[in-house]
Amino acid sequence: MSLRKLFGLRENTKSRAYRARRAAELHGLVIRYVTERHGENDDVIGRGGNLSLKGDQLLVFSSGEILLRADVRDLEISHLMSGDGVILTAPNLEEGGRVRTMTAHYVYHRK
Repeated sequence: MSLRKLFGLRENTKSRAYRARRAAELHGLVIRYVTERHGENDDVIGRGGNLSLKGDQLLVFSSGEILLRADVRDLEISHLMSGDGVILTAPNLEEGGRVRTMTAHYVYHRK
């Protein structure tokens, strides 16, 4: 047990090490579908695929294309309460740095 946990100190969620560890947890997960919010609706933008960590970048590969390529240091990761997906917010390097927020829903898995 680390001293941080022992004394109830929170980890720095803005640190590069924290974000890299969270991104590494996602590496290799298989995606059922990917959604993105447009106004009040969630639109499906991809089906099938996976999450991959390649160097310092996380890639969301779905429907035969890369939907999101983001540097780990700029990536915000939030897991869904149900545990079957993750919300990713980051500048998309595939689109010249436009910030996108998408939800990747996993194929059933158990940890």
